[in-house]
Order: sequence, then structure tokens, then C-alpha cells
Amino acid sequence: MKIFDVIILGAGASGLMCAGNIGKKKSVLIIEGNEKVAKKLKISGGGKCNITNVSVESNNFDGEELLVESVLQKFSKDNLLNFLDRSRVELELRKERYYFCQNSADDIINVLKNASKHAEIHLNEKIISLDKENELFSLTTDKAIYKAKNVVVATGGISFVNLGASSIGLDIAKSFDIEVREFTPALVGLTVQKEQFWMRELSGLSCYVNIKVGDRVAKEEMLFAHKGISGPAVLTASLYWKKGLMSIDFLPDRDITKLVIGSKKQVSSLLNLPKRLSRALLKAVAVEDKECKKLTKEDIQNLSKLHAYSFAPAGNFGFTKAEVSRGGVLANEIEFKTCETKNIQGLYFIGEVVDITGELGGYNFQWAFSSAYVCAKAIK
Repeated sequence: MKIFDVIILGAGASGLMCAGNIGKKKSVLIIEGNEKVAKKLKISGGGKCNITNVSVESNNFDGEELLVESVLQKFSKDNLLNFLDRSRVELELRKERYYFCQNSADDIINVLKNASKHAEIHLNEKIISLDKENELFSLTTDKAIYKAKNVVVATGGISFVNLGASSIGLDIAKSFDIEVREFTPALVGLTVQKEQFWMRELSGLSCYVNIKVGDRVAKEEMLFAHKGISGPAVLTASLYWKKGLMSIDFLPDRDITKLVIGSKKQVSSLLNLPKRLSRALLKAVAVEDKECKKLTKEDIQNLSKLHAYSFAPAGNFGFTKAEVSRGGVLANEIEFKTCETKNIQGLYFIGEVVDITGELGGYNFQWAFSSAYVCAKAIK
């Protein structure tokens, strides 16, 4: 039986990036459950994939900051952009922050496929279990048994079940007594309590807001949905919200109390928002829509709540609507400089299966590529 130098579990962004950087001198086998590689990469960002962000710092991630810092030091945003530039992948910058593929995600997928073409890739093969005896790992799939000196788990999270997502990565970790944090939905819309059902009645409307969760502030568009609230600001806020209160500033960069003083306009007109939204917001803070000069001190005090509308979400939209999974193999189980597990030599975890989750805006693909690079160089 052939003994591979490395078996990589998963042919997504992190799995392919890892294979491409291990080099041709080592024998590499990639096992993928889908019929194609990088299916999540292909559909992300409307098919153009938000690769990374103008600013990538450890505080853009939920998880162990020291692990993120260590990985990003070895393969930063600039390293990724240089790699894509050398590979002639054309990018476009949106909102002066987000890097997307200019043509389609196929551009970067083809680069990753080409870089890892020395590897043997088995598609449509389901992973059953992983064991280790003496110095060799034994991987059992629904088609065969394989042996390897090293195994890289790059199986991702459990969002996008329709793309073959599963919990096999955590199952493998548990089988080696590696501590994990169970997956929960992240970068996902939030449902609302009865007191905020007025938000659901605004389904389809959006506005720019600042959402505060603890000491974190998400600044972006919020979308009202039939289940509650969604949009970029909410998705990022959901990463930090566990339970309890959050607050929304519906009028960032404006001071409503200063705007209304001395104005002869109707309050709803002064908000400079869609009429239906303005009226709903006024009702939510118990202020009658009237001429500003007729506002009482209590009205003005209530209007100030539009800068910090505080409420507790009921929950989230679930894994079917989640962009990523929060949770995974705990940071204290792996070596920060290599992504190798501390107690099982030759076993590595990279990408979304590690308990590091980025904000919306390209951070999770950056983590996938960076952790894959660090792992590959350690093996190489």
C-alpha cells in the first residue's frame, strides 16, 4: 500500500492552498466529498468571491487573537494580494474596502487547481474516520483505506449543507481527544422578539446603521427581512452577539436633537430616510410625527433613542442562512506557528474547522489561505 507524505481532507480554499504550497517533492492526496473542488469559493460573493479586505487585523476575528496574529505575520493580506497578482488574478475594490475577483471566482479556483496539480485528488469520496497507529495515519473513506505520515484537516464548517458541509472535522478531532467548540451559525441574520415585529413589516427596506454589540461596532447597511434583520452590518454584529442586548444607531454621523431644534419640517422628513421607515422608527420610540417646533422635551429625549435603539434579538436565521460556522478546534490545541496539534504529531487543522471566525468582508477566506500557507510551510 502506498504511503502518502500528506493527506488533505477537503478541497476547498484552505485545502487547495495548502496542497499548492507543500511543493512537488512530497506525495499529496486530497480527499473531497463533492464532485467538484472549491464549491463554496465559487458561489461566494455572487460568484466573484470577496477574497480579502483592505484592513486585516487580529481584532477582525472572533477567537484567539495571538493565533490569528501569528498566522497573519507569516502570510498577510499583502502576501495574498502579491500571490494573486503574480498569478494574474485581477481584483476589484468595492466600497474602498472589499477585494473581489474582477471576472469570477473561477480565476482564483483555476490558480489553486494549477498550483496543486501535482497532488492526487479524489472527488465524490466520503470520509468515514481517521486513526493513527505508531507513526502512520489510517484514513477510512467509503471507497478505500489510505495511509499517510501527515494529515491536514481542512473540512470547513457546517453552513452550506447543500454544498456537502458536515461536522466530520470536529468528529475527527474528538476521536483524538482534541477539545472543540461545537459549531453555531455565524454571519447570519437575526430574528426579533414580539416588541420588534415592526422591523419585519419593513421587509425589503435597508439603511446605513452602526450596530453595537459589547465593545464592537459594525458600520454598514442593515436590511429589514421577513424574519427579522439582515444585511452586512447585522451579519458582522451576529458574530459577536451571543445573547442579550445590542443597540442600533439609525442616524450615524448625525445628531437628531440638533437637527430638530428650530426646524419647521415634519420630524419624518428631517430623518432623511424612506417615509415608511421614518414613521416606523418614530412609532418605535413613541414620538408623534409632527412639526419639529411642536416637539416637547420628552419627545426630543425619546428621539435620541434612535442613536441607541436597544433590544435583544430572539435568535438567528440558522445554518441554512449562515455564511460561516463559528466554533471548531480550540486554539490552545494547536501550535500557533504551524497549525499542528500539540498532542498528535503530524495532524493539522486549518481554515474554518479551527475556532477562528472572521467578520464579513473577506476575512474568512484570508484566514483560510493564511492558515493553509502556514501549515504547508511547516510540512514542507
